[in-house]
Amino acid sequence: MPEIVLVYSGGLDSTTLLYELRSQGATVRCLSVDYGQRHRRELAAAAEICRELGLEHRIADLSGLRPLLAGSALTDDIPVPHGHYTEASMKATVVPNRNMLLLAVAIAWAVSTRSEAVAYAAHAGDHTIYPDCRPEFVDAMDRAAGLCDWHPVRIERPFVNWDKTRIVRRGAELGVPFDKTWSCYEGGELHCGRCGTCVERREAFTLAGVPDPTVYRG
Repeated sequence: MPEIVLVYSGGLDSTTLLYELRSQGATVRCLSVDYGQRHRRELAAAAEICRELGLEHRIADLSGLRPLLAGSALTDDIPVPHGHYTEASMKATVVPNRNMLLLAVAIAWAVSTRSEAVAYAAHAGDHTIYPDCRPEFVDAMDRAAGLCDWHPVRIERPFVNWDKTRIVRRGAELGVPFDKTWSCYEGGELHCGRCGTCVERREAFTLAGVPDPTVYRG
């Protein structure tokens, strides 16, 4: 049984990946990262899901880096864009070098636990705007993960060519508790229903033909 460290936000995509890895017989350790994001509510979602599954879950506190990650609506005093994602609005939610930071911490934990791989849930819908979700970036990180220590680690990204609709369909097949996952970039106790990621979430359920259990404010 492979041992894998999952970069785990508690969101729809990474939770579906968690269930996918477990369905394949992997032993999964979950790593969430507090980088000072506006939507820290996702960390509570991740913790709850891991607790119910009886999984090892760590939260790495990188919140002190927030001043160095300025310029994003997720880490700075910038309004979160509402409505359908466009190139301009999505760019407002790019956190500088976020996935390299998250993957680097996950690789370190994988090395220390002698795990075989690190997994994260980058998908095809992210490619055009989020540069650290592109296949080229992940390929480069995969090479680095194999060289950074005498214990080589590989990067797995099984959803890299999937869209969110396909992820929702697969999650439904696996019994993912979608109601416990968190996507909204605004934080709060309920999904706002208006930010780009909420709009994307709603549309994915509709296109997948899967009932959306999410409670939205608007």
